[in-house]
Amino acid sequence: MIVGAGPVGLFLACELGLAGCSVLVLEREPDPRSPWKADPLGMRGLSAASVEAFYRRGMLHPLLKASGVDDYPGADEPAPPRGAGHFAGMMLDPAKVDVAALPFRLPSPALEGVMTNLEAVEAVLSERAFTLGVEVRRGVTVSAIAQDDEIVVARAGEHEYAARWLVGCDGGRSAVRGLAGFDFVGTEPQLTGYLVLATIADPEKLRPGFNLTPTGMYLRTPAEGYIGMLDFDGGAFDRSQRPTREHLQAVLRHISGTDVTLSDVHLASSFTDRAMQPTTYRQGRVLLAGDAAHIHSPLGAQGLNLGLGDAMNLGWKLAATVHGYAPDGLLDTYTRERHPIGAWVLDWTRAQAAAMKPDPHAQAIQGVVRDLIGTRDGTTYVFEKVSGSSIRYDLGSEQPLVGRNAPDLRLADGTRLGDLMRDGRGVALDFSTDRRLHGPAMGWESRMQYAAGPARNDLGLGAALVRPDGVVAWAGDRDPDRESFERAAGQWFGSPEISATEF
Repeated sequence: MIVGAGPVGLFLACELGLAGCSVLVLEREPDPRSPWKADPLGMRGLSAASVEAFYRRGMLHPLLKASGVDDYPGADEPAPPRGAGHFAGMMLDPAKVDVAALPFRLPSPALEGVMTNLEAVEAVLSERAFTLGVEVRRGVTVSAIAQDDEIVVARAGEHEYAARWLVGCDGGRSAVRGLAGFDFVGTEPQLTGYLVLATIADPEKLRPGFNLTPTGMYLRTPAEGYIGMLDFDGGAFDRSQRPTREHLQAVLRHISGTDVTLSDVHLASSFTDRAMQPTTYRQGRVLLAGDAAHIHSPLGAQGLNLGLGDAMNLGWKLAATVHGYAPDGLLDTYTRERHPIGAWVLDWTRAQAAAMKPDPHAQAIQGVVRDLIGTRDGTTYVFEKVSGSSIRYDLGSEQPLVGRNAPDLRLADGTRLGDLMRDGRGVALDFSTDRRLHGPAMGWESRMQYAAGPARNDLGLGAALVRPDGVVAWAGDRDPDRESFERAAGQWFGSPEISATEF
């Protein structure tokens, strides 16, 4: 059972459905449509890691079509970044990204990043969830949770829903997180942010792009009337109240130093830079993913990508647990691997808020950071961080590829790793001349695909074992060792179904 039918909940539902699990999604909102999901308010940037997840599940073309992207590139050469983002409102130049320095990068149909919106993402995921037999019930507000050693029960109104596991994907104000008793710790806000869609009587008074001012920051986007603002008020605005036109105009005038006039406000919301995280992502049979597991300011646009990474990491592990073949402790690796990534994102957003504060100390930091990201190395460093290409889980191996998102390794016959991952199983790639891993891999045939043959670029490897989430679990040299492969396979895929001696 998943609470929350946003992108994270739906992606997780698709992962579980793909693995043959029975999945029920409960969503509070009765209507999936919302102006906050469509352009311009719902505009989001998917990182390279998120785009790769859609690619590996066969959803990239539908996503690009729904997002209005029609210049789909080839995949014979690594595509240069289309955009590199920003740090604290200081824009990065994608031409300064040193593509050759990015770790273990191979050509792939997956783009470096895609601009989309929540409406498009949810539409693609909803369609896929439906085809996989996932049930979504809308207009259901969970008010209580109870669990024992066997089941967890969610109560909503007069109805009770029972499942073996429950995952809260219900956003930053997660009901599941509170009802299940998760500790939630972090830092309190320094600012109140606003997103506003308004009719501006005199838009020429506002400079386009990010504008760091002596009193805050405002962003004038290319979309007509769409404004973002940061007011360093210590988070004093009462977010239980909808901001009025008068309040928004006063804040915008204060920050911009102009007498700009908002004739009308069509939509407005507020946020803070409060940065919080549970101490664990699991309490018994209840788990958290997405904004339910971490809240922070939207600076740097990391939230959606972080949540999709949670779903990709958790889905196959929870499915293995449900089906009973998960090795001991597999589900606990979800917190162990994803909690540090969430903590890093919280610090990344804290650093940006600190650098944007309107005081001499922050302005001095801005000068240093601007100089750094003006260099090729500095731009590449920030791009690695925000694209997800620098993420590496500690899987206890010194082999530099293990723990990283696998590059799109390609066999000589043209078969790509991404093609092999569409059914949600792991993949054993064997580049050895004697197909050395064929027998051992057959022991886990229902949990991993085996693909053999020379590779167009094997990165010096003789073989690799890739988890269902695309992370390299093991890598062998030109003379791959069967025993070390079997140990790694058992660690992540459980006991073999058939002994390798039978082959």
